[in-house]
Amino acid sequence: MEAIGAKQSHWDQVYTTKALEQSSWYQPRPSISLGFMQQLSVAKDAAIIDVGGGDSLLVDHLLDLDYQNISVLDISPKALEKAQTRLGTRAKAVKWILADAAEFDPTEQYDFWHDRAAFHFLTTEPDIQHYVQTAAQAIKPGGFLVMGTFSEQGPKKCSGLEIKQYSEQSLTETFAAQFKKRECYTIDHLTPSKSVQNFIFCVFQRNRA
Repeated sequence: MEAIGAKQSHWDQVYTTKALEQSSWYQPRPSISLGFMQQLSVAKDAAIIDVGGGDSLLVDHLLDLDYQNISVLDISPKALEKAQTRLGTRAKAVKWILADAAEFDPTEQYDFWHDRAAFHFLTTEPDIQHYVQTAAQAIKPGGFLVMGTFSEQGPKKCSGLEIKQYSEQSLTETFAAQFKKRECYTIDHLTPSKSVQNFIFCVFQRNRA
């Protein structure tokens, strides 16, 4: 695994040199992710984690919707600081986790695990397998995993880093041992620079047995 220091420095630089509104992943309202939560009837007291959440606005919307048990994980302390500053006193209602998604060691279990564009930065088999095993252990039986990655028609790099593209089949196969696929969609995301990024979003449910 790549040293966390090098990856952390890279992402700290990204978050300190670009405003959120200029970032390729910027969404004023993360409607796809929020739509999945509504569709799955995620309870207000459900344990929710946003993996690779950075300074995205998903946490703001979750707080607005009165979700009470939210965790945000990111490798970059600068990203988490920006989100906390934006939220002000509301940041105290969120658990902030500074960790590499490839090496995350959870201390609790979650009902809803959300990852939009973090998993596809894991390009080596050991990192991918560690993530999959961690998710399987950390998501409660019957809990949900919402995964969004660049599709095979999407970019091959992001923020100066290589990524791993996925199809519905390859993403499903990656998580098949412990998760059942509920549904998948391909979605075009329009960046602030007006380029189009094609994503594959899949909803998986953790096996109960």
